[in-house]
Amino acid sequence: MTMTENAAAAPAADAAPAARVAARPEPVPFEPGSILWETMGLYTSAIAGNSVFILQTMHPAIGTVVDRLSSFRRDPLGRAARSFASVQTWVYGGRTAIEEGRRLREMHKPLSAQDEEGNRHHALSAEPWAWVHLTGFYAAVTASRYFAPEPMTPDEQQQVFDEFLNLGRILQVPERMLPGTIEEYWAYFDDMVENTLVPHKVALEVLDRMDKLPPGVPTALRPVVTPLVATSGRLGRFITVGTLPPAAREKLGLSWSKADERRLRAVGQVIGRSTPLLPERLRYMPIAYRARQAARAQEKLQKVLDTRPL
Repeated sequence: MTMTENAAAAPAADAAPAARVAARPEPVPFEPGSILWETMGLYTSAIAGNSVFILQTMHPAIGTVVDRLSSFRRDPLGRAARSFASVQTWVYGGRTAIEEGRRLREMHKPLSAQDEEGNRHHALSAEPWAWVHLTGFYAAVTASRYFAPEPMTPDEQQQVFDEFLNLGRILQVPERMLPGTIEEYWAYFDDMVENTLVPHKVALEVLDRMDKLPPGVPTALRPVVTPLVATSGRLGRFITVGTLPPAAREKLGLSWSKADERRLRAVGQVIGRSTPLLPERLRYMPIAYRARQAARAQEKLQKVLDTRPL
């Protein structure tokens, strides 16, 4: 999550989501009943996560800071674990989600890096900070289209969009950067892909590393782990490429055929139909699973309290 010194000089980018200044509504912690509560904690929600990271690192400012300062090369598994834990906290952390939003802002304040052209990029620019968050709605819609039992209805898309606006406030995205409608969102998204994103070397490197053994694997385990990583990595890269917008694939020089699309949809059907059959513990990541357990326990307690003798 980064910013560039030239961001203020690019009104089209800042104005793309909404050319307005509005009072910031207070963020509200997510609760059972929201769509993000039901979906964000699923292991399958990470399926579209790689394409989102590619879209993020294609932003020149984000790619530069990730290139210079991120631990994605030396500690990819640790970085992924920390990222997933943070994302889960946004939705399942209750009031801790608000604190996590503040923590992320504070953590990114001192970050800055210079690219090959001599442009310095800093954390917390409105445009890149918003882009990191707003790619999430694209991921939610795309995951629903390919990997859910049924694609989202228009009403469900609207609910998810509204929930992402609330999530943006938890993450302290400037209000002027949040699109007012779904139509505004897609106009903003398409403009960013077309006119801002570049084939950044970090995006290409992430794709290349997906089927490579990460550093830190003990030597004794490498003969067993290497083929597993290669197989899962090739599948992950296939899904990542397939869930990118066509314009982003073109910028990265990635090919995608009609046969590839058919294979991706077949894989998606298997995932979408099999996931609901798994036990909750295997469907949801640990923070989400525990939060859902706690919510049900609280609901049961409340029923007992509501029916207690008086």
